[in-house]
Amino acid sequence: MNRSLVIAPQWIGDAVMSEPLLALLAARGEELCVAALPWVAPVYRAMPQVREVIELPFAHGRLDWAARRRIAATLRGRFDAAYVLPNSIKAALIPWFAGIPKRIGYRGEGRWGLLNRQLPNPAGRPPMVAFYAALAGEPLRGDERPRLAFDSAVIGGSARRASVEPGGYWALAPGAEYGPAKCWPAGHYAELARRLHERDGLPVLLLGSGKEAALAREIAEAAPGACRVMAGETSLLDAMALIAGARGLVSNDSGLMHVAAAFGLPQVAVFGSTSPEHTPPLNPRARVLWLKDELKLDCMPCFERQCRFGHYRCLSEVAPQRVEAALREALADR
Repeated sequence: MNRSLVIAPQWIGDAVMSEPLLALLAARGEELCVAALPWVAPVYRAMPQVREVIELPFAHGRLDWAARRRIAATLRGRFDAAYVLPNSIKAALIPWFAGIPKRIGYRGEGRWGLLNRQLPNPAGRPPMVAFYAALAGEPLRGDERPRLAFDSAVIGGSARRASVEPGGYWALAPGAEYGPAKCWPAGHYAELARRLHERDGLPVLLLGSGKEAALAREIAEAAPGACRVMAGETSLLDAMALIAGARGLVSNDSGLMHVAAAFGLPQVAVFGSTSPEHTPPLNPRARVLWLKDELKLDCMPCFERQCRFGHYRCLSEVAPQRVEAALREALADR
């Protein structure tokens, strides 16, 4: 059996989108080990085809030359191939230091020598699943989508720690790493939480990182009694398990959106500055709300962190009632 090392991307959504590549590699008999930064490592622990996950102790954006050499020394002789998913030079260093015979990736930042099997950088913004899957060197069948799985004990344990029952709560993920131009307004999330809680009597969990805790508290304060603030209170693994056990999820275009899609959860994704043509939730039970055709805004998609015009109409004009209706439709789609 060939042993392969996968250098993981640094963002949660990208990590989820890499799953079809790993499924292709495992299906042809490759034993997979993933080297990932701590904040994305839990994503790979939800992929049954991954035998081992190595957490990389690197700070974001730093070269950490000496540390990469030390880690590479522990990997020397263990692997036949390495797949380098990020396009940076530093991502290719560990396989090169470790002397892994086949080192595969895109040309990226100009990695001649570090990689010995290079794919040309694609133009524009290609769909991420196909972008990563191309590293396997064989075509996709056309129906691949990311899939994650937890056993019931993991989901049940996370639910107990949050004082809820699997299937007995809604989940909202109101944050987005990239900035406010990807975030549906807090007031809209609060209105949606009130409507869901009043109709079903179920709690609404607000999920996200510590950086999103203040946003979650703002939403909870505007929807008294409806919400429980979990942002910053759970590990990523627990947040993922809470998503897997939720009745449904509403989010922006974010990493947790892709997590929900990979679990096949009923979901609604609200897009604004970004495009669902590039990073859609690949899930037959997903509903996407993107008002480009309705609003006729030439600036959509702008892919910017903040609205250059200051109005954020691409997001603010998505009404909470419309999101709730889409969520009910997704829930009915079995």
